[in-house]
Amino acid sequence: MCASSSLPAIAQDGAVEVMTDRAKVFRIDAPADTVIVGNPAIADVTMYDRQTVVVTGKLYGTTNLVILDKKGEPIIDEVIRVSTSGNDVVTVMRNTSRTTYSCAPDCEPVLRVGDNFDAFEAQTKQATSRNDMSEKAAGVTN
Repeated sequence: MCASSSLPAIAQDGAVEVMTDRAKVFRIDAPADTVIVGNPAIADVTMYDRQTVVVTGKLYGTTNLVILDKKGEPIIDEVIRVSTSGNDVVTVMRNTSRTTYSCAPDCEPVLRVGDNFDAFEAQTKQATSRNDMSEKAAGVTN
């Protein structure tokens, strides 16, 4: 699949392993012309250049990645498995309500699919507001 020693983690079944909110970089053997991601909600793929691929885990799950050359021939056709990062993550259950925290070293709430809806909504609004303020301060327009 790749021609570099800095390959992303590959599971025994051949799937490329990526954690949510993390990126993996790898090189492909030939220049890419077309990039296809089976489910872009699970993983995002960006071409840094025509032979350097950046895969970012968005939601946990499995999808696939197909990269074609100029002739439409596949350079790679791989399964991508996105899993949640287990390091420094604490899950708090209150009855049936779940909240997730990143504790590295201080615990702060994080957005994790499946968490309590109200808490998730509140964090989403706060994060969106913060990003909007940052973009406004930087002069970014949509």
